[in-house]
Amino acid sequence: MELSTTYNPQETEDKWYAHWIEKNYFHSEPNEKEAYSIVIPPPNVTGVLHMGHMLNNTIQDILIRKARLEGKNACWVPGTDHASIATEAKVVRMLREKGIKKSDLSRDEFLEYAMAWKEEYGGKILQQLRKLGASCDWERTAFTMDEVRSDAVYQAFVDLYNKGKLYRGLRMVNWDPEAQTVLSNEEVLHEEETTQLYHVKYQVEGSDEFITIATTRPETIMGDSAIAVHPEDPRYTKMKGKNVIVPMVNRVIPIIFDDYVDREFGTGALKITPAHDVNDYEIGKRHNLEVIDVINDNGTISEAGQVFVGEDRFVARKMAKKKLTELGNLVEVEDYTHSVGRSERTKAVVEPKLSLQWYVDMKSLAEPALDAVVSDEVEFFPKNQKNLYKHWMENIRDWCISRQLWWGHRIPAWYYGEEVIVAKNEKEALIQAKEKTGNSSLTLADLKQDDDVLDTWFSSWLWPISLFDGFNSREEMDYYYPTSVLVTGWDIIFLWVARMIMAGYEWETKRPFDHVYFTGMVRDNQRRKMSKQLGNSPDALALIDKFGADGVRFGMLRSSPAGGDLLFDDKLCDQGSKFSNKLWNAIRLIEGWEIDPNKESNEVDALAAQWFENKTNAILADLETNFKEYRLSEALTNLYNFIWNDYCSLYLEMIKPPYGEGIAASVRDQAKTFYEQLCIILHPFMPFITEEIWHILKERNEGEDCVVSTYPTAGKVDMDLIKTVDQAKDIISNIANIRAKNGLKKFEPLELVAIESDKMNALLHHSGISEMISKVAILKEIRTSADEGVEGASFISGTEKFYVLFEKEIDVAAEIEKLEKDLEYQLGFASSISKKLSNERFVNNAPEAVVNNERKKLADGEARIKIIKEEIEKLKG
Repeated sequence: MELSTTYNPQETEDKWYAHWIEKNYFHSEPNEKEAYSIVIPPPNVTGVLHMGHMLNNTIQDILIRKARLEGKNACWVPGTDHASIATEAKVVRMLREKGIKKSDLSRDEFLEYAMAWKEEYGGKILQQLRKLGASCDWERTAFTMDEVRSDAVYQAFVDLYNKGKLYRGLRMVNWDPEAQTVLSNEEVLHEEETTQLYHVKYQVEGSDEFITIATTRPETIMGDSAIAVHPEDPRYTKMKGKNVIVPMVNRVIPIIFDDYVDREFGTGALKITPAHDVNDYEIGKRHNLEVIDVINDNGTISEAGQVFVGEDRFVARKMAKKKLTELGNLVEVEDYTHSVGRSERTKAVVEPKLSLQWYVDMKSLAEPALDAVVSDEVEFFPKNQKNLYKHWMENIRDWCISRQLWWGHRIPAWYYGEEVIVAKNEKEALIQAKEKTGNSSLTLADLKQDDDVLDTWFSSWLWPISLFDGFNSREEMDYYYPTSVLVTGWDIIFLWVARMIMAGYEWETKRPFDHVYFTGMVRDNQRRKMSKQLGNSPDALALIDKFGADGVRFGMLRSSPAGGDLLFDDKLCDQGSKFSNKLWNAIRLIEGWEIDPNKESNEVDALAAQWFENKTNAILADLETNFKEYRLSEALTNLYNFIWNDYCSLYLEMIKPPYGEGIAASVRDQAKTFYEQLCIILHPFMPFITEEIWHILKERNEGEDCVVSTYPTAGKVDMDLIKTVDQAKDIISNIANIRAKNGLKKFEPLELVAIESDKMNALLHHSGISEMISKVAILKEIRTSADEGVEGASFISGTEKFYVLFEKEIDVAAEIEKLEKDLEYQLGFASSISKKLSNERFVNNAPEAVVNNERKKLADGEARIKIIKEEIEKLKG
């Protein structure tokens, strides 16, 4: 077979993905094998593939492909999230472009438009994930509003309500005036912002006295119900029983005394606006104050405000500033930096608002979920996320789950007069209503269902359960649950991870997953978060078109330390693309070797095979350790170096036949066997090129594909052999450097002189080592000498000294400069080891093997220092 000179990922990737799908390799059903299951963090139906998705799904695919190769029943379940706020906003925008207002439609009409939009545009991201190579079980693709998932949502709601863990209450909420819906605390992002602090004076009724307060929100003054001062503040003792007049509206309100007031802040007097501040609302309850709501749902001033009615709240703020100035009530304005809450989705400034909403009593669910993480029953990677989780769980607040939207799961609550009926569906609601009221003639028309929908996260927190229909069926739950690992971003540890753990213990009395691997944020190489606004987020599909999916997967992983932020640079994707070409060139080289039936393997071939087998066992053990700790970037880096440096650059050079000659069949077969093993090991990271090379290596039977082959296990490792060949490799590298530095031809045979020592003799008499060095370094002779007066370019490998002889005058000054730099480094190295060994705590507490290894490093370093000093003296004459 003639192979093209360069690897073409576009041809390869589409071909093999279609093949895997045709063979149904990604589908899973319960069987006798060990299950390995992952549930995808469901992307929004509004979403398109971005860099965060690329990282997260690359990691999941690596884990699921490795599990499949290990013979486990690998099940990766995909799906999408209905994303109430984001989707409704997109549908409203789409309707507006058609000249249709949401307010002109009935709920059912709007939902028809929304579902049609979802069918046309939603789920594109799942198609895009196929380009990345995601080996999901596409037959299981779920949607948070499909029938099975919706049924789970309604069952969970009813169950919590019946247990008294879910309730309806009038409380202060976070209101998003742009989306016109309530938000949970976790959906509000708080950041320091500089606004203005307005000092406003209120006249004391019946006097010429004034009390000055400071507020950032003069547009809510019309909703004031009191001025509060601290009961022990001597400045206001004489104000007991008095009232003040609210500026702009001239309403009389009382001066009240409350311990909440901070005497040190401003003037020690605080305006109380119960409808628009959480703390003010609590003070208002204690003092039975009137609640005056002056902000409409859309963020404009309400009729109750009396002035600026219909104006946007921020416009009204400017108008209030002007009006207060005209009235003489504005004392001063100063810049003020404080925390401002904004909607995570719309970025609108959140409005505290009193509202009747549905809540989950989170304290009743938190304890087992907290214990699970603290005890590592659910194990976090990296571990430092445990502290963040613990702090949040210990300070958990009730979860507001109702949203004032139409797209989503409509709250399964019906009202008849004062009666509240919670049921899975209309039929059950009507039965309950008849029982509660004793009125058997009631019809559905007599009941009014709650207009709100549930928070999107109320369906997402059930995801590991609902994907396996856990509320209705046991077979799949008992097999796939708990899932093996959740891969997600740390930014949704509260919104999603904590809630899923709570749901797991509430309905399954066990964890939803064994491990949680938190990825970092994808940032550019200036450490900025990627965003459309900054224009620093590359087009994910364009990257795949340019570098191939394998190249992009490589680049994402190489940029991503375990749990740390990913500093993305497409140069790493380019490196991945070049690695693909290196792999391709290796198979072209092997396939290009002609078999010589008269040839047999020699000492170098035997050494190469022994060494590479041991080196493979070592890398397999290293990979396993890294996989267990989810250090996938380190795993790929080590594997990349192993394949590039050890297989391509050394092993193939060791066995390569001389130019124009053939190779022993057994040697080429062994090279292919090793390469086949490398394809399996690399496959989870770079699935497409490994599948392609797998099929080039030899003819395969039907179904004998790399994706479903068997992952190798690590055998015994002969470290002495590895160290011996590593030193030979270092000698070869030093000779190559001398060639380059002195302008010597690559294929000009050189002479190597090794200064005699016990170590040197052991090295050069090791079977195949001298022959290997001669072959790869292109030497005409290796000889030993007790005389150190040899004229040549010197180098040190380990603690052994060598000279390369060639017919060219050596630049003595340059040699001395090189040796002095090496000496400086070796002195620093020895000093650092010496300091470590002089530390009694280290020597007494570290394992004996570690201490002995440090002592050996020091002894070797001191030996190298001695040799370098002697060589410098010799050159100086």
